[in-house]
Amino acid sequence: MKNSSSKRSLPNVTLCALTSVDIPATVKALEYSCRGIDFGDVVLVTDRRPSHLPENIRYSHTTKLENINDFNYKMVYELGSHIHTDFAMIVHADGFIVHPECWRDEFLDYDYIGSPWPLPPEGDTTTYRDIHGNICRVGNSVGIRSKRLLDYPKKAGIPWTGQAAYGKVWYFEDGFICCRIRHLLEAEGMHIAPLEVARYFGHETMIPEIEGITPFCFHKWAGTNAQYPNFLEESKASALLHRAEKGIRRRLPFSSKNKG
Repeated sequence: MKNSSSKRSLPNVTLCALTSVDIPATVKALEYSCRGIDFGDVVLVTDRRPSHLPENIRYSHTTKLENINDFNYKMVYELGSHIHTDFAMIVHADGFIVHPECWRDEFLDYDYIGSPWPLPPEGDTTTYRDIHGNICRVGNSVGIRSKRLLDYPKKAGIPWTGQAAYGKVWYFEDGFICCRIRHLLEAEGMHIAPLEVARYFGHETMIPEIEGITPFCFHKWAGTNAQYPNFLEESKASALLHRAEKGIRRRLPFSSKNKG
């Protein structure tokens, strides 16, 4: 096991997660993501402080996220208020850092980097496109964002609008940032990483461009990502075992206080 002195130091990056669900698995994802890296800060943004929260993880309060729409909105307009460093590395229970040794300093050359997106389906003229119709190949909510990008939508009063994808209108925060308001970010001098760099950062969809590459992080357990830890399944198994043990205790003929 590496000691702290052998870890990579990223003092200007906050490791963070925003959620009101799957808290035990999310905490494990934060802990796992700290292997090999000393971050400037580690924060869990949620509506109730979890019991037994590790000392190295800061609790920051938000109102309860009732659904995925709350998550998407808060990621765009609130998350920046919880971050006190130049960058934030965002992880989830189903997506986190798995190969800290694959870190590249060039990841911080951009205001946004995440896993590459696939090409839109043939004939689709709206999915993964900016307002000019250009295809956007990099997005994903598991990734790094600069503090100035996190703060920009709220400071600039950018309205919350949906993006067309796969024949519907979606309110997804990564699509909003990387497609819908990309032109506004670029006008402010902000930059989203190109596919050529992002393919070394994270993997979600199994696209040809990532073949043979070991990523720094991942999102979802598809394809080659299936090898990475699944803390959600571990949490479910632990909960089932706990309920089974409680059921067995209730069925015992004598409780411990009746013994002796």
